[in-house]
Amino acid sequence: MPVYRLNSRPVFPPAHLAESEDGLLAVGGDLSRERLLKAYAEGIFPWYSPSEPILWWSPDPRALLFPDEFYLSRRNRRYLQKAGFVKRRDTVFAEVIKACAGTPRRHESGTWITPEMQDAYIDLHEAGFAHSFEVFKGGQLVGGLYGISLGRCFFAESMFSLVDHASKAALGDLVALSRQYDFHFIDVQFLTPHLKQFGTHEIGRREYLLRLNRALKKPTMKKIWKEL
Repeated sequence: MPVYRLNSRPVFPPAHLAESEDGLLAVGGDLSRERLLKAYAEGIFPWYSPSEPILWWSPDPRALLFPDEFYLSRRNRRYLQKAGFVKRRDTVFAEVIKACAGTPRRHESGTWITPEMQDAYIDLHEAGFAHSFEVFKGGQLVGGLYGISLGRCFFAESMFSLVDHASKAALGDLVALSRQYDFHFIDVQFLTPHLKQFGTHEIGRREYLLRLNRALKKPTMKKIWKEL
């Protein structure tokens, strides 16, 4: 299957041309603000290892969490009510993305959130497009997630927990905001058993792109989300 090589212009081939089984579409380019925003708006995202060139993906199917379908077990809800977590938004974005990069995960070695990626998403945050959902306990950051918002959709990139269930609290806060402001979906890219437990499911790329285009017709909420 063809994999397209990008040049200096922030232009991508159409997402439906990602014909490989894993959704790899293109290689090369850069992580400029203009290119990243164009990628997300066209159903494409970067994901690569430190030793690789930048790889761009558009998987089929795509994993989405619809806010009204979010599910937490009764046991998890009880735990979160008693955990003593304090939830905030957009107060320590750089710390959240650094923690996502540095927190070990099962079945994974290393991280795809390179220093270059961190700088690019911090730039998007400062421009009002990237946001963090943060969980504190005892004054310390213990969990969170970050991602990109365009129109009325949120592209969740990564999450972390330093104590049990902290990332669930961050995800719950993202869902609460998504419901409040009528976000169409939370894009989590690939379905995992961990994400499936919250009600995440897959849809085909064609349907995903139609839903994405509808969500992008709404204005992007560029204000700092700690004010919401």
